[in-house]
Amino acid sequence: MLKYRTLKNLQNILYTFIILQIYLLLQLTLQISDQSMALDAKYNIKQIENKWYNYWMENRYFHSEVDERTPYTIVIPPPNVTGVLHMGHMLNNTLQDVLIRRARLQGFNACWVPGTDHASIATEAKVVAKLKADGIDKTTLSREEFLEHAWDWTHKHGGIILEQLKKLGASCDWDRTKFTMDEDMSASVIKVFVDLYRKGNIYRGYRMVNWDPEAQTTLSDEEVIYEEKQGNLYYLNYKIEGSDDTLIIATTRPETILGDTAICINPNDERFAHLRGKKAIVPICNRVIPIIEDEYVDVEFGTGCLKVTPAHDENDKMLGDKHNLEIVDILNDDGTLNSYGLHYEGKDRFVVRKEIVKELQDTGVISKIETHVHKVGTSERTGAVIEPKLSDQWFLKMKELAQPALDAVLEKDVNLVPEKFVNTYRHWMENVRDWNISRQLWWGHQIPAYFYGDGKEDFVVAETIDEAVKLAQEKTRNTNLKATDLKQDPDALDTWFSSWLWPISVFNGIMEPDNKEINYYYPTNDLVTAPEILFFWVARMIIAGYEYRNEKPFTNVYLTGIVRDKQRRKMSKSLGNSPDPIGLMDIYGADGVRVGMLLSSPAGNDLMFEEDLCKQGSGFVNKIWNAYRLIDGWEVSATKKQSQSDATAIKWYRSKFQKALADLEDQYSKYRISDALMTTYKLVWDDFCSWFLEMVKPVFGEPISEKTYKEVISILEDNLVILHPFVPFISEEIWQHITPRKSSEALIIAKWPELVANDEAIIKHFEFASEVISGIRTIRKEKNISFKDSIELSVINHEGSSEEFDALISKLGNISSLNYINEKLDGALTFRVKSNEYFIPIAGAINIEEEIETLTQELKYTEGFLKSVQGKLKNERFVNGAPEQVVALERQKEADALAKIETIKASLKSLK
Repeated sequence: MLKYRTLKNLQNILYTFIILQIYLLLQLTLQISDQSMALDAKYNIKQIENKWYNYWMENRYFHSEVDERTPYTIVIPPPNVTGVLHMGHMLNNTLQDVLIRRARLQGFNACWVPGTDHASIATEAKVVAKLKADGIDKTTLSREEFLEHAWDWTHKHGGIILEQLKKLGASCDWDRTKFTMDEDMSASVIKVFVDLYRKGNIYRGYRMVNWDPEAQTTLSDEEVIYEEKQGNLYYLNYKIEGSDDTLIIATTRPETILGDTAICINPNDERFAHLRGKKAIVPICNRVIPIIEDEYVDVEFGTGCLKVTPAHDENDKMLGDKHNLEIVDILNDDGTLNSYGLHYEGKDRFVVRKEIVKELQDTGVISKIETHVHKVGTSERTGAVIEPKLSDQWFLKMKELAQPALDAVLEKDVNLVPEKFVNTYRHWMENVRDWNISRQLWWGHQIPAYFYGDGKEDFVVAETIDEAVKLAQEKTRNTNLKATDLKQDPDALDTWFSSWLWPISVFNGIMEPDNKEINYYYPTNDLVTAPEILFFWVARMIIAGYEYRNEKPFTNVYLTGIVRDKQRRKMSKSLGNSPDPIGLMDIYGADGVRVGMLLSSPAGNDLMFEEDLCKQGSGFVNKIWNAYRLIDGWEVSATKKQSQSDATAIKWYRSKFQKALADLEDQYSKYRISDALMTTYKLVWDDFCSWFLEMVKPVFGEPISEKTYKEVISILEDNLVILHPFVPFISEEIWQHITPRKSSEALIIAKWPELVANDEAIIKHFEFASEVISGIRTIRKEKNISFKDSIELSVINHEGSSEEFDALISKLGNISSLNYINEKLDGALTFRVKSNEYFIPIAGAINIEEEIETLTQELKYTEGFLKSVQGKLKNERFVNGAPEQVVALERQKEADALAKIETIKASLKSLK
């Protein structure tokens, strides 16, 4: 038994040992795999991108705290809390990430504040739709019950877009994530409303507003999009009271005749002089209305007579006020007709339009119908056709508040990029109208106005209910008033009324105006946003900045273009022309998509996007990866001396890099991010990968000198730093593989290269040398001379070109000897670079008999071609009758053929 137990124990020990060995072997395999990942042929997008994003987050490289460094601050244009990533977000946030990553590399204390907007109209619409699908009608719920559903929706969907931005590589300070309905953000909004009201800038007024029948709320003027649409102009016969006369009125909205309260004619129009002081009868409802006179009427439009419907047209309302007309509102809030609609009550306005036209035709009221193109206002949020509506609303006076913000842009204290938007901004600000800031919604910041009576002025404005009670008691001199006696205005504030405080409120600058963060991070540096919210958001943020900080909120506003497809259509879900950004990143990687987005997106100009751009971006990433794999595979010798060709190549590339770096500084300063990418792209692809690595690459089977290798790694690191803002993942991956590194442990916090003077002469000399190398390679290819075989090269140096690159010419052209001669070399293949003549001896390089045969056939063909061209030119009818450019083209063909014949004959002569 003891023997059995001893044997069993030995077996257990053996099994444990084996398992331990397997574990250690696996660990070693993983380490080797991790260390040699640069040797993998395929770049694993998902694995690498997830790894480095988690690494950045774990090490808190995105986080910023107040310190002694100079801050660089960006606040994100907060996407709707209900939103998901679309191509516009991709472009906007890629640009922001490029700027913030570069600032971080430059040593600034980079802070990018993320967050979302509660989006009153959009979110409430989604919640209402969700409730409806669950069989719940919003009208059956109390405000508190509805808000519970809204918060549930927000908690479920609110973080989706921010998580998607992480996949893009967005290096936001996620610890600072804000939501416009956060407690401190809400308190800021309420405080500002109360402050502006007490300053006399906010007032409550009965005004004509833009009404969205679908969302059932008012909209500001900026939220109405005017579109040209084809409709009809209906000519209606109105009877004149007490006579058989009729008056013809032209209207685009026949359903509104039920709200007519007057007919207006121009007092200078003699055609209607006989109608002065008379009355007309409105068809269908038979309402008797006065005929009034006003020069507002355009005698040239329609029939020269105007039906006046004060409740449904802003201009009609002004006429109504002037002439003290009755106001008849025929519409319910949802766009259906009310009791003034008679037998059309309860029907939608557009249904009524069709039915009333038929009734008017059947009764002979319509004399004719014409097609008519006119502008129709639609809701920016729901797309519904806007109805002008009279309503009690809250307004913010804008004229005085806007002046400092206008001056800031005109005086370049705030820079709009591109500048073409300055005139647009100026026009809007000079003609700014009071802002309707109230919305008939529950989701949002409830207006802090408390009503205690039935009159329009029976209210107080306060930050809290307790303060409101005190104010109401003082105003009414009734100390018995209690909180239950007050009723808060049910309306919510316009969403933009919270987001206009964004650069201030994210640092709690409203509630604590002298806190260390607002004093450090404000004003922010750059704002990247879309031109379509220049007035919704940008202008209003500038206004708020001067009102509450007496300072601009940012220095530069980079206005992006719209992402469009190849047919120049705006990308949208409804058109089905917008790719899924997440799907694109799954295929091409975040780096590839970032490059694809920025390849053709100059500031303020639309981006013509196609998926091939992402494919090109992915190709660039693979090019970088393969370049490092090449370097990583070289054997390094500590004893080998650096060659002259390597030293020259390094000297050239460093100058080329500095020239590109100077270009980058200029392009970044002008927010030409697309150009900055292209400069980086060409430097890395053309100069580094295609030329420099070929220059320093050791001969097959031989090592590279340690000195050259270290300098190549140093150059690679500089490349990775300027690449990082555009392709953060691949650049960090390679950086982490390089051991030992000259600088920081992570590329994201490395140091931006220092700009020094570059050697223009060596750059110029290389341009000449590269043409020589290309000439050699062309001859090798055309004459089928193997690149493995070394050849001689002789040159007549008419240009007096530098010999500095001779060693590199010899290496890249596989030249056994490079000789400078004074006379042409017979029996040689020739090419020219500018005035220099280069000769490659034929002997041993090509089959002379085959070459003579090839050239003879080519000569015969070219002579035949020349004969046909000259035949045309001898034809006087052709020369005199053909267009001048056609004749010029034929003469150029003749000259080219003669030159080619001369070259072929010279080559044949040298061969014979």
